[in-house]
Amino acid sequence: MKFKKGDLVTRKSHNHDTVFKILNIRDDICYLKGVNVRLYADSEISDLKLYEEKNSTDDFDKVSEDIESLDRHEYFFMPAKILHFDGDSDYLQRCLNFYKKLNIRAVGKVIKEELLPQKIFKYLNEYIPDIVIITGHDAYYRKNGDIGDINNYKNSKHFCESIKIARKYEKSHDKLVIIAGACQSDYEELIKSGANYASSPKRVNIHALDPAIIASTVALTEKNTPVDLIETLAKTKYGSNGMGGIKGTGLMYVGYPR
Repeated sequence: MKFKKGDLVTRKSHNHDTVFKILNIRDDICYLKGVNVRLYADSEISDLKLYEEKNSTDDFDKVSEDIESLDRHEYFFMPAKILHFDGDSDYLQRCLNFYKKLNIRAVGKVIKEELLPQKIFKYLNEYIPDIVIITGHDAYYRKNGDIGDINNYKNSKHFCESIKIARKYEKSHDKLVIIAGACQSDYEELIKSGANYASSPKRVNIHALDPAIIASTVALTEKNTPVDLIETLAKTKYGSNGMGGIKGTGLMYVGYPR
């Protein structure tokens, strides 16, 4: 079968577990990008099968149904403001669409992971967010060994640098919620650097919407009301294998009358 750029495919050798889009083809090797999972890969053409798109909506496009809907009545609601940094424009747009569906104020910036430490402080001052997402692409190089060595990760070091700068901007975990990491990121170092939530405790891949799901839950939980940590992580694709964090409270203001 002939494949072309833009085709959606799965890999036979991985039991068709992930849907990819073909970015490029060279010398019978296809260069792939996950449609839902923040993952790049390459594969021989012979290992690929064309993916037949189903009409059903992605389960994670429906996750907003699980996030508490606001019963307006006589009150008005001011969800927290999100500033979302992403190294991938496709995934960022998907997250922005998700926020829009939930009526959450959000600003998105596409910035390569290695450049974010140089730029994050400027944007924090410009937009004054309540929640910051620092994500994109990452990978743990298992062949290099030590899981605790941040140099064995593609972009975790840049994520950590960005988190530390954000924490200089706002020290309090209650006033600025930071959600950081991508596929297979160094979870422990991200948390130590000052993140409230991070990936990936078991060094697994994460869904494109996982950071947005957590951010939306915090943004739509009333200020000073505890956010159920275990329940929030359970909303993500791989639960606590893919995302983890510390206990905290919501950031939404509720006012009266409308």
